[in-house]
Amino acid sequence: MARIFDVVEYASEMKDEIVHRFPETGVADLRIGSQVIVRESQRAVFYRDGKSLDVFGPGRHTIATANIPKLIDFIGKAFGDRTPFTAEVYYVSVKEFADRKWGTPQPIIVKNPGMGLGVALLQGFGTYSFQVADPVQFIAQLVGANGVYRMADIETRLRTMILSKLQDLLGETAANKSVVELIGLTEELGAGVRAKLQDDFAAIGMTFKSFYIGNLKPSDKSAEELRAMGMLDMQTYTQLQAADALRDAAQNPSGGAGLTAGIGAGVGVGNVISQSLSGMTNASAGASNGAAAAPAASSVMTPAEAATVLRVSEEDVMAAITAGDLKARKIGNAYRISKKALDAFLAGD
Repeated sequence: MARIFDVVEYASEMKDEIVHRFPETGVADLRIGSQVIVRESQRAVFYRDGKSLDVFGPGRHTIATANIPKLIDFIGKAFGDRTPFTAEVYYVSVKEFADRKWGTPQPIIVKNPGMGLGVALLQGFGTYSFQVADPVQFIAQLVGANGVYRMADIETRLRTMILSKLQDLLGETAANKSVVELIGLTEELGAGVRAKLQDDFAAIGMTFKSFYIGNLKPSDKSAEELRAMGMLDMQTYTQLQAADALRDAAQNPSGGAGLTAGIGAGVGVGNVISQSLSGMTNASAGASNGAAAAPAASSVMTPAEAATVLRVSEEDVMAAITAGDLKARKIGNAYRISKKALDAFLAGD
């Protein structure tokens, strides 16, 4: 014999749950006169045959045809008041889910005309909060017949929505603001993202309560990663690789901005390239006046010869070999580098 529930409640704070179905599987056998208890942070939505009947707010409710009038369509007046009927009760948490984390898994590309490469890569992170405003709409759009619907089931979707609007807003704002100015507009950008997301959240029965940018900064992506993203053409990439000596400056306690920081901010990259390739320019000018041109790469080179071709120090070449970035053959205590390996290194292969 099926169990008839005289009291329906879900005594849980629902810390990570947004929706909990009662019962989680099957249906509940209820009857006119059963008690439904709803806590302050909950709403109880009745369903039968896939249709919502009513929403109960906080308090103790007695099931009657008066407070769920649509029940008349299902159980009919021909049945007695004590006749059991089947239904599902969805408890929905309507509290504010606060301090949820968001971040940029990949840097956001914005225009930065007149500076460096003409673009900048920004990364950021912060917090957001939301609240279920329309329990029936939320269940219909997202939950379906799931027994439990948790934060983990929706967070990926929410973060995707947030990052889409943030990227759109940064693109619009960058048309009139420099990257340096953008980084200082975190409060204004946060308000803009909130405004852009209200309709999207309302469509799934939610309210987007808050959005805060904790930090917005230049990306720390390397030249290799930027090229893989299609951000650098081969010529620019080769120029940046030729400036490997600047990596030492990033580790210099006395200060100095490294190559990566310059790329990410889109600030000063032109100067970085200019300084690192000044030797090449001078050599080219000298060649036009009859001076010796830059040495061509031999089929097999010593680290010193490779450093001359790259116009970096021999220590930089040895560091690349030790790190495994530049392939070399060790013969006794000496290293030899093939032109093919040097070309592959410059190409990032």
